[in-house]
Amino acid sequence: MCGIVGYVGHRPASDLLLDGLSRLEYRGYDSAGIAVVEDREIAVRKRRGRVAGLIELIESHPVEGSIGIGHTRWATHGDPSDVNSHPHLDESGRVVLVHNGVIENHDRLKARLSETGCGFRSSTDTEVVAQLIGWHLEQLIESGHAADDPETCWSALRATLDELEGTYGLGVLFRDCPGHLWAARCGSPLVIGVGDQEYFLASDTSPLIGYTRDVVYLDDHDTARLGRDGLEVRHRDAGTRDVAVQTIQDEAVDVELGEFPHYMLKEIYEQPDSIRSAMRGRMDGDDATAVFGGLNADAGELRRIDRIVLTACGTSWHAGLVGEYLIEEFARIPTEVEYASELRYRNAPLTDTTMVFAITQSGETADTLAAV
Repeated sequence: MCGIVGYVGHRPASDLLLDGLSRLEYRGYDSAGIAVVEDREIAVRKRRGRVAGLIELIESHPVEGSIGIGHTRWATHGDPSDVNSHPHLDESGRVVLVHNGVIENHDRLKARLSETGCGFRSSTDTEVVAQLIGWHLEQLIESGHAADDPETCWSALRATLDELEGTYGLGVLFRDCPGHLWAARCGSPLVIGVGDQEYFLASDTSPLIGYTRDVVYLDDHDTARLGRDGLEVRHRDAGTRDVAVQTIQDEAVDVELGEFPHYMLKEIYEQPDSIRSAMRGRMDGDDATAVFGGLNADAGELRRIDRIVLTACGTSWHAGLVGEYLIEEFARIPTEVEYASELRYRNAPLTDTTMVFAITQSGETADTLAAV
C-alpha cells in the first residue's frame, strides 16, 4: 500500500514530511521520497528502501522550503527502484506529484504524449499523470495564461483529471505557483489537516496526530488548493463547495471508517471493492495476462513452472488458500499453501521449476521473510 503526506505553512517542510512518512511505514512500501519547493525551484529526494535511508540521503543533501509532498510506494507499475519512486516530475520541471491508485489508461496516454516528443524517465503510471499535467500547463501558457496564476494550475489539473481512467489520490506542486499545494481524489482516500495558517495532506490521519485535530475529508472527484491564505475545495460537477471541518481524537483513525462501528465490519462489506482494486491495473486483457511490478520472469520461464508454493501467515495464509483454488482451476498448475512459520524450519524440496509466492500485507511479516 502507498502513503501520501503534504505540507504548506511556515515550518521546515522536510522535517514534517519525513515524520509523516515514518508514521505511514505500517502500510508497507518499497521506496520513499519527498519534493520541496523553494524560490521557484523543485528539489526531489527519493530512494528505494526504507524511510531511514531517505532520512540519511536528506541529511547529506538537505532541502529547504516550507511547502512539500512525500510518498511511500508499493510497486504496481514498474519495478521497485530509485527512478520509479515518487515524487515524479514532468519533463519541463514545472510540475511534481505523488500518487496513490492505478491509472488504467496510462499506456494510451503515454503513447499520445510520446508522439509529441515527451520523454519518460520511469515505467510508472504516475509519471504519465505528471507529464500530462505539464503538457496541459504548457498549452495554457502558450495561449496567454500566466504560469503563476492559481487558476492556470487549476485548469491544467482539471483537464488532466478529465482524461484519467482508474483511481487516484494526488498531491501536486507547481514550480511557478509555489505558495500552493493541490490535492485530488477519486477512489483513493485523502484527508486535509487544518492548522494555524498551515495545512497538511495525508492518505490517512496517522501523520496528522500531534500537529492538528481539525480535518477535512475529501470526497471522490474533489480537487483542493491548500495555501497559507486558506483552503478551497472544488467538486467536478458542483464547483466550489463548503467543507465541514471535523475534530479527530488524539489517535490514528482510518480515513474511510465512515459510519461503520469497527474495522471488521467495514472490511467485510468492502471485500468486493477490495478485490476489484487488487485486480485494477494488473489484468492485461489484450495479452490475457497479469501485470505485477517487480516480477521479472519472462513468458518462457513462466511456462516451465510445474509447481507453485504459496507461503504466508495469518489472514495472508487464508488469502493463499483462496489463491490455491483459483490457480489450480485457471492455470492448471499444482499449488500448495504452506504456513510460513513452519516452512522456515523445513528443508522443503524446491526445484528450478517451482515458483514460490510469499504473501504479506505489510511486507514485513518476520516468519514470512525468514521462510523466503
